[in-house]
Amino acid sequence: MKKHSRATASGTSLLEQVVDASETTAEFQVLFHRLNNQLGIVLAHAELLEAKAADQTDRMRATQVVTSVLDAMSTTREIRHRTESP
Repeated sequence: MKKHSRATASGTSLLEQVVDASETTAEFQVLFHRLNNQLGIVLAHAELLEAKAADQTDRMRATQVVTSVLDAMSTTREIRHRTESP
């Protein structure tokens, strides 16, 4: 018995769109995970530079990198939450 699916304006069935959206969400999750890992590595190195800075100028530069990486991680988390399926 052949199943009929209702085609949308784009010519794809609703089921196909749901599957595509699910796969896209999964792909985004992998990318967000990788990005978060990479930012974590940058954060660890910046914190190490901050702790071992020879003078105040170098410490302030490292602190700025730490702050920026934390902001980037927060932004990544917010984008991930906004792209997740409800």
